[in-house]
Amino acid sequence: MRSPFKTSIVILGLAMGGGALAACAQTPAHESTGNLIDDSSITVRVKAAIFDDASLKVLDIHVVSNHGVVQLTGFVKSHRLVNHANDVVSKVAGVVGVQNDLVVR
Repeated sequence: MRSPFKTSIVILGLAMGGGALAACAQTPAHESTGNLIDDSSITVRVKAAIFDDASLKVLDIHVVSNHGVVQLTGFVKSHRLVNHANDVVSKVAGVVGVQNDLVVR
């Protein structure tokens, strides 16, 4: 079980990093800054959910959000964990879909 303090520090770090990237990103004419911030906050929440799950390793899973659809890439140890990651991510607020490209290694 992970400590609430450690989880809070990780979430804060991810939020600050994601916010900084969103602020520096060039926005296409058809996408608002609000959409980028929403996707950044979804990414942070998804990474926090993965971090909070003892069977998933947040450093082995890369997360990208686009209009609420979350893409997972990286490595897990079994097919069961591929499905489990999908379940964990789909329950995060704001996620409208999951593109699960995790690879079993």
